[in-house]
Amino acid sequence: MSNAYQAIHQELKRLQKEGLSALYVSDQVIEILGESLTRTKQTSGDVPVSIKTDTGNPTPGAALPVQTKAPPSSPAESFQATPAKFELPQGDPQEQLTWLEERVQNCPVCRENLNPNGKIVFGTGSVQADIFFCGEAPGAEEEKTGEPFVGKAGQLLTKIIQAMGLKRDDVYIANILKWRPQHDKPYGNRPPTLGEMQFCLPYVKAQIQIIQPKVIVALGNTAVSGLLGPDPSRRMGTIRGTWQSFEETPLMITFHPSYLLRNDTLQTKRLVWEDMLKVMKKIELPISEKQQGFFLPKK
Repeated sequence: MSNAYQAIHQELKRLQKEGLSALYVSDQVIEILGESLTRTKQTSGDVPVSIKTDTGNPTPGAALPVQTKAPPSSPAESFQATPAKFELPQGDPQEQLTWLEERVQNCPVCRENLNPNGKIVFGTGSVQADIFFCGEAPGAEEEKTGEPFVGKAGQLLTKIIQAMGLKRDDVYIANILKWRPQHDKPYGNRPPTLGEMQFCLPYVKAQIQIIQPKVIVALGNTAVSGLLGPDPSRRMGTIRGTWQSFEETPLMITFHPSYLLRNDTLQTKRLVWEDMLKVMKKIELPISEKQQGFFLPKK
């Protein structure tokens, strides 16, 4: 049971970083969790995410204590590697990107940290893309195919791109981390650590240098931390929809598609779509009246 609670704790902490402030669960789930969960006392490491039942009433004492550090024996704690160092060769953008992908695919650190039968996930899309979508790390589906954003979150990202009047092949999609983070649980994903992201950041910078997009879209708080550096006070609810800068390239911050899957409301969809409208305006994509009205309440 302790392992199950620990998994719940870690997931709630990750959701909080992505901007989630309330999580709705059914009365049946609350009952299964049992009285012991509702009596759990908050500690300094608690995650202040309220759990609400189907009736919308908060469950008292439902904040979950979370370990602030991974166990010393965990893959996250044991990762130590100096950030990758290299220089891009001369050549056109496609030649440079091909060279970079080969280097990443043969990177000893990347390969050492792969899960059994997992693949390195480099990136995909147009070398002439105006938009560079950047996520955090591959998931289970991604490491099977070697392509980023192919699971449910990826399917939603594809729909967002299509709503902008583009195809996946028109943009470039990559993650901060080039492998799926290992963890000691039989299910779920682990967010990449700062050290892991710092190791792969030179690869991401090189991809951006080669493609030279007009806009980078950071998908989720972890991607933002990987690109801009950690900030304990940073909250997605505050920075979402704002323009930042990465290596002198405009950076738009928005929610990760997986957040939309967990918070499937018209309001949340509209927030992300407003971010995409800003991106479209920045790169001078035509915006129709129909696109302007996506995900607005019907009058």
